[in-house]
Amino acid sequence: MEKEQFYYDNKVVKKFIYATMFWGLIGMSVGLLLAFMFIFPELTQGISWLSFGRLRPLHTNAVIFAFVGNAIFAGVYYSLQRLLKARMFNDLLSNINFWGWQAIIVAAAITLPLGYSTSKEYAELEWPIDIAIALIWVVFGINMIGTILKRRERHLYVAIWFYLGTFVTVAVLHIFNSLALPVSFTKSYSVYAGVQDALVQWWYGHNAVAFFLTTPFLGLMYYYVPKAANRPVYSYRLSIVHFWSLIFIYIWAGPHHLLYTALPDWAQNLGVAFSVMLIAPSWGGMINGLLTLRGAWDKVRTDPVLKFMVVAITGYGMATFEGPMLSLKSVNAIAHFSDWIIAHVHVGALAWNGFMTFGMIYWLVPIMFKTKLHSTKMANVHFWLGTLGIILYAFPMYIAGFVQASMWKQFNPDGTLVYGNFLETVTQIIPMYWMRAIGGTMYISGAIVMLFNMVATIKKGSEVEDTLAEAAPLQRIRKGRLAGETWHQQLERRPVQLTIFATIAILIGGIVQIVPTLMVESNIPTISSVKPYTPLELEGRDLYIREGCVGCHSQMVRPFRSEVERYGEYSKAGEFVYDHPFLWGSKRTGPDLHRVGMKYSDSWHFNHMLDPQSTSPGSIMPPYAWLLKNTLDKSATEDKLKTMVSLGVPYTEYEIDNAQKSMSAQADIIAENLRQDPSFVESYESAQTEAKASGKEFVPIQEREIVALIAYLQRLGTDIKTK
Repeated sequence: MEKEQFYYDNKVVKKFIYATMFWGLIGMSVGLLLAFMFIFPELTQGISWLSFGRLRPLHTNAVIFAFVGNAIFAGVYYSLQRLLKARMFNDLLSNINFWGWQAIIVAAAITLPLGYSTSKEYAELEWPIDIAIALIWVVFGINMIGTILKRRERHLYVAIWFYLGTFVTVAVLHIFNSLALPVSFTKSYSVYAGVQDALVQWWYGHNAVAFFLTTPFLGLMYYYVPKAANRPVYSYRLSIVHFWSLIFIYIWAGPHHLLYTALPDWAQNLGVAFSVMLIAPSWGGMINGLLTLRGAWDKVRTDPVLKFMVVAITGYGMATFEGPMLSLKSVNAIAHFSDWIIAHVHVGALAWNGFMTFGMIYWLVPIMFKTKLHSTKMANVHFWLGTLGIILYAFPMYIAGFVQASMWKQFNPDGTLVYGNFLETVTQIIPMYWMRAIGGTMYISGAIVMLFNMVATIKKGSEVEDTLAEAAPLQRIRKGRLAGETWHQQLERRPVQLTIFATIAILIGGIVQIVPTLMVESNIPTISSVKPYTPLELEGRDLYIREGCVGCHSQMVRPFRSEVERYGEYSKAGEFVYDHPFLWGSKRTGPDLHRVGMKYSDSWHFNHMLDPQSTSPGSIMPPYAWLLKNTLDKSATEDKLKTMVSLGVPYTEYEIDNAQKSMSAQADIIAENLRQDPSFVESYESAQTEAKASGKEFVPIQEREIVALIAYLQRLGTDIKTK
């Protein structure tokens, strides 16, 4: 049969590689800045858009969607064309995919520091950007599926199964978790509330890790490891078991992030059961990857590409062993809310995603620029800097997690907490934060070494050109199974059926867990004393979200003796029915706040935001002085209340019409409480005199943002009577 000639599109791959390196350094730099902010809380003092709470989601989004996302596209666009023996379906779609994705990243880099955030972990971006993400993701999917349909290779290789599974699942997760009602172009509220919102968020949150940070990288592993080692994949059968069991089981595991919370027990237990099962397919994939290198270990010792890939696969194995262990309730009771989780996440991110990306880039760039790597020695320096950086980052965080959990739970013989002051646990782990910052510095230093190496390699190479290839066109064959063909081989030449089966596999778990929680009212018992937030409290809650307070403070007292003793009555599902979105948090750098309402005076909260160390000596919380200066924007309050009504929150027309009066009345009470503090009166009068002398308008304290935040904090956990 006569062969057809065509060209592989290399230029789009080159652009994604450049973007991967650029955004990788940006995301890592923000992460390193955050690490140093634990040691020097006032490092960015007074600059609201550089505060910890606003930069943390920027770091996670930059690393996940900018660094890893561009790496996925680079790896997929290169490998897919060669596996299918076809140019990408449409060059315009490829370029829309690239430039659209970069535009989304820039939008995130602008909006998150400005405080435009939904607060939902790994899904903080507001609704217009969410829509853009969905559209660009669909463009990517159309381009990929179109290429598959015009392929010249009959059977779909294992990497493509993972690419298809990734596309379908990420689309489903992103769309359903991002459902929100807009208040304005920059503000929206989740359509889910409380327990329901938490379940949907961690169905997304856990599986965003699974289907954005894991399955596409497994596809890349199945292509680039055999290519770099020049060895076939160890086991075709194991890859089949790996793919189908992984995508079916993974989707059920989300609730293990919510153990001992107000989530119904049946949902928690389902999450635990399937999380434990996950170890089998995960380690099956790791074994398949490592055993692919059989007979190539001499090359591993000398080839930096394979060194990075071996550590990446090992990191995947470690993280996917630890994940199921953390889902066991006895282990989760210790690790959750502590720095142990930070260590766990970064072993996966730095080793699995980071090192697999580095290995892929080291392999791709010399091939695409038709040259040799500028310096193998520099690549080895990068490898060791990165490896030691991971160890120095993760190991101290594991220790910090154990120290935190141990100190939180210790009791004296008389039944009182040994460490009743939360800050005692914070000061104890500062040395671990120093070690983490040093490890992070080593890791990013290695990435900078790689950048120099890549620039030098590119300079001595030739301009990237589309590669000429040839292959015979695909011939149609009868629909039935061919002689000697297994059922899966038959499925591999039917991409539509394979995609449908993969979609069914991932939907089953989501439907079983989420539909009963959303539809069955008895799963979330109501509490008659729980009322909606007042207009001022709602505005304060939005400020809490804007400043990213949820990144350091949880709002979920678990039913442990130590937590009830420290914080108060454990949290009930019915207390969160009006919370759009939920704010349970996933880390306790500071104490839990669910029962903080009326625990301290209004003046204490005021001073705490002005200078946290003045009220809490040894605190590593940065000051939020701008809250004391900014005028509260009340222009959208009525629209916010109306949106909440659409979501089922029972505000009356009278409450909406009189929202401004209500806010003024409540703010006046808080302002009067603040005036009981002599130090506040002195500073307030001084500021008033200074404003008059300079001719500036003086904003009364009751009109400032701090008053709304105080109103919200004083409301927390007060709807039910507690001892």
